[in-house]
Amino acid sequence: MMSKITVLVPLACGFEEIEAVSIIDVLRRAQIEVLVASLDENSAVKGANGISILSDIHVKDVYVDAIDMIVLPGGWDGTYTLAEDDYVQNILKEMDAKGKNIGAICAAPFALHKAGVLKQNFTCYPSAQEQIRTQGYQGDTAMVVEDANVMTSRGPATAICFALAIVKKLRGEETYLKIKDGLLAAYCE
Repeated sequence: MMSKITVLVPLACGFEEIEAVSIIDVLRRAQIEVLVASLDENSAVKGANGISILSDIHVKDVYVDAIDMIVLPGGWDGTYTLAEDDYVQNILKEMDAKGKNIGAICAAPFALHKAGVLKQNFTCYPSAQEQIRTQGYQGDTAMVVEDANVMTSRGPATAICFALAIVKKLRGEETYLKIKDGLLAAYCE
């Protein structure tokens, strides 16, 4: 039996659906518990393209000691909201202070930057670095960039590779390869 690992995926209105669903799905395939958190009282959160996802929990009810990682999907509207939400920002800061894993894809590294937890090397959606910083931006050199306890990725097309990199970090090489092969994701590094 695999040990329990819990990952928090907070969703704000305007999140990028491909990224959120890819992360949630791939992690659950690896027997990682994923808590989908909403930022408001509505349990259904509408994405950038009109697809709604039901949350499991409200972000204000999340305890950092109960989670192993937080992963933010992108989408500018959702990202700006995550960057302004006190609960999300405090969770990011507390996770970083405890050395726990943090992930963000697409525009969402902006929310990490706002919390002061984004490390030197990162990637994000092309042009998003203009609102973050250009120093340390890895551009298109990798689908996933890992620096200390922070993992970042570029956008919708890299979401499965990003989620697989998270699986590799949290569950190891064997589980990573099993899930990767099952998804026919040979293009992921």
